[in-house]
Amino acid sequence: MLYFAYGSNLHHFQMKRRCKDSIFIKKINLKDFRLTFRSKYRAADIEPKKNSIVPGGLFEISKSDEKKLDIYEDFPILYKKYYFLYYGKKVMTYTMNKKTPFRFPTERYLNVVKRGYNDCKLDKKYLNRALLL
Repeated sequence: MLYFAYGSNLHHFQMKRRCKDSIFIKKINLKDFRLTFRSKYRAADIEPKKNSIVPGGLFEISKSDEKKLDIYEDFPILYKKYYFLYYGKKVMTYTMNKKTPFRFPTERYLNVVKRGYNDCKLDKKYLNRALLL
């Protein structure tokens, strides 16, 4: 199955530790969404926004990887699954159920996300924009 990562799961080492079968395919952009951070965990989330994009990593994951991600993402309590098509292929990602106000991420979490942006060669301007709110 294809999985779109946009937060801490962009970090290749962390993703491999969490999902041993995962394979990073390439970086892609999710159109008409924007990145934000929210909830008591101050974690990454995406929300619809016209003419905006969220850069992320496309991974191939196994069924057992998906189950591990479900636990990590506190599915279905904190996050729900969101599906979109990428060149005709179904891709799964997670989006928060409760759209609480913006909360600046912790230094530790943000550093993992930044390392993930480097691992996936993503443009940090989108991450910086999400932090300016």
